[in-house]
Formats: sequence, C-alpha cells, structure tokens
Amino acid sequence: MPRFRIDVADEQAQMPIDANRLRRAVRHVLEAEGVVSAVVSVAVVDNATIRRLNAQYLSHDYATDALSFLLEEKDGRLEGQLVVSAEMAAARAPEFDWSAQDELLLYVVHGALHLAGYDDTTPAAAKRMRQRERHYLSELGVNVDRPAPRKAAGRAARRRATGRGTP
Repeated sequence: MPRFRIDVADEQAQMPIDANRLRRAVRHVLEAEGVVSAVVSVAVVDNATIRRLNAQYLSHDYATDALSFLLEEKDGRLEGQLVVSAEMAAARAPEFDWSAQDELLLYVVHGALHLAGYDDTTPAAAKRMRQRERHYLSELGVNVDRPAPRKAAGRAARRRATGRGTP
C-alpha cells in the first residue's frame, strides 16, 4: 500500500482542473511537514456546495475558498479531507494576475497546511501560515512575487497581499 493516497473528486463545472497537480501539492506539503503517511480526499466544488458545508460543519453561512477536516492523526499518519471552491478560485484569480488553477492550488496548499497542524486563528499564526503557503507554492513552480491586489476589499484584500487564506 502506498504511503500516501490522495484522491481528487472534481464536483464542479466552473473550470478544468489538473488532479495530478493537486495530488502532488498535497503530498509535497505533507511530506515536507513530516507526515509519514496519509489518506486525503480533495473535493473540488462550487460556491453553493462549499457554503453549505461551511454552514453545516462550522456554522459560517458564507462561501469560502477552502475547508479542511482532520479526521485522524497518530504517529505521523493522518487521514483528512479538503474541500476547495473552483468557483471562488476562478472569480478571485484575475484580481491578482494569476490563473484560476494557481489560485486553486493555493487553496489546496492552505488546506494541506491545516491538516499538517497549522492554523491561522491569530495574527502570528496566520503570518506563519502565509509564509509556508508562499514557500510551497514557489517550490511547486508558482510565481509568488505578486503585486498587491488591484481591488481593495477590506480583510480579503489584506489577506491577498500577504498570501491570504480562508475568510
């Protein structure tokens, strides 16, 4: 049995996805963060689906970019689920002059970091997580040296300028 099993389900019609790229990203982040083995499912969905899941599991009644669920963790092994919104990626990517696929990859990296134990609940933790996102995106071939967003939109714009994360 492989040390890492990463399944990707494309449950949206917004844009084509590169499932192999998403699998590689999850594996890369988890291995680099010291995870020995993992079973992770990644669901690429639309905004309506992620909003419903966000309300159901986190009591947040809004669409978000990524949700992560750590189901089990023991001795460097983990099982988890990531849910990412392709619709959100397609809508937000033009603000930052990169592709929707790169935006979606950011969401997957962000979720994998959550599975690896990172959080973004305090300013210091969020800063550390943004640094790790940029590090891994760069290693995965994404140009992370982007200008600040053209549209200022409060908290979302500040997150974007620093590498951002979920609302």
